[in-house]
Amino acid sequence: MNRRRKLYDGKAKTLYEGPEPGTLIQHFKDDATAFNGKRHEIFDGKGVLNNRISEFIFTRLNQLGIPTHFLRRLNMREQLIREVEIIPLEVVVRNVAAGSIVKRLGLESGTRLPRSIIEFYYKDDQLGDPMVSEEHITAFGWATPQELDDIMTLAVRVNDFLTGLFAGVGIQLVDFKIECGRQYEGDMMRIVVADEISPDSCRLWDIKTSQKLDKDVFREQIGNLVEAYREVAQRLGILTETDNALTTGPRLVKSD
Repeated sequence: MNRRRKLYDGKAKTLYEGPEPGTLIQHFKDDATAFNGKRHEIFDGKGVLNNRISEFIFTRLNQLGIPTHFLRRLNMREQLIREVEIIPLEVVVRNVAAGSIVKRLGLESGTRLPRSIIEFYYKDDQLGDPMVSEEHITAFGWATPQELDDIMTLAVRVNDFLTGLFAGVGIQLVDFKIECGRQYEGDMMRIVVADEISPDSCRLWDIKTSQKLDKDVFREQIGNLVEAYREVAQRLGILTETDNALTTGPRLVKSD
């Protein structure tokens, strides 16, 4: 059996060469990191859950005509994606005050923002992913003004979809992060949503109790990370509840 060629090994995912030109295989790991890698633990089953949740969301984004890199899920931990040129920005959409914006602006955590706010962070672990402005982005050539417009349009559309999706299962979308990339088809180029959308990249609170169902469970050490992610998957209808689910791991429901 030929070994696959590894192209990139990140904190939570590994990218391999795909079976066809222009494709990659994205493998979800069980690793969890926080504070720019200062904390690192492994949670059995986390990668399976993130793979399945991200597949669920990206499939629906594709169905809505929101362009993404996602093609299909291959197995419990991997999905086939289109190869894109990643734009070195983390695009954060905030609906409710939490995380860094609370410290920066002196807001009370949980305060609903006057409107959804889009922020940009330059992807560089050594620099701590600093927050940057549109002026920085265009001045240093990370993205053109037109690309920025496309990115913000995608971010707003994704926010509208995710807000409704999670509200329908009793979850408040506090904020989330996406990454975008350039997808080339001949002489044509378009901006697409890339990376993943999962509890690793979203803040998700139970609407009634404000219980955290995202990576903050790990950051703040306030519960069982895999149980929180499994709760999200179960509410979305991705997993079925079983009596021994906590000991045997997630049981996947077949895609439609």
